[in-house]
Amino acid sequence: MRAHSLRRASSLAAGVMVVAASVWAEPGQAVDDAAMLRQGQTLLRRDCGGCHAVERRGESPRAGAPAFRDLSRRYDVDSLGEALAEGLMTGHPEMPEFRFRPDEVDAILGYLRSIQTPPRR
Repeated sequence: MRAHSLRRASSLAAGVMVVAASVWAEPGQAVDDAAMLRQGQTLLRRDCGGCHAVERRGESPRAGAPAFRDLSRRYDVDSLGEALAEGLMTGHPEMPEFRFRPDEVDAILGYLRSIQTPPRR
């Protein structure tokens, strides 16, 4: 009987999530957006996570490497798209140059927007 109640509750929760997603998004958009955010997160973990904090919390593994959740304090995150596509270069020699495909740039920018720390008041 308890297993039946758990299945019923999980079915109800799933139904609520589907209805809520359909209210705020076009059909399929919520799923697409979630996949895009996961892709951006995966790319940043793979290519940048060795030095930078790429999550909402945690310290950067490399001292002095800025946490990506604070990028909007220094830059307009959306303005980073061109640099990501054409070759992201910095002033220090240890950082490799990265180039991303347009779909990857969109995913990275979407993920970066989603993790930004709110501005200080």
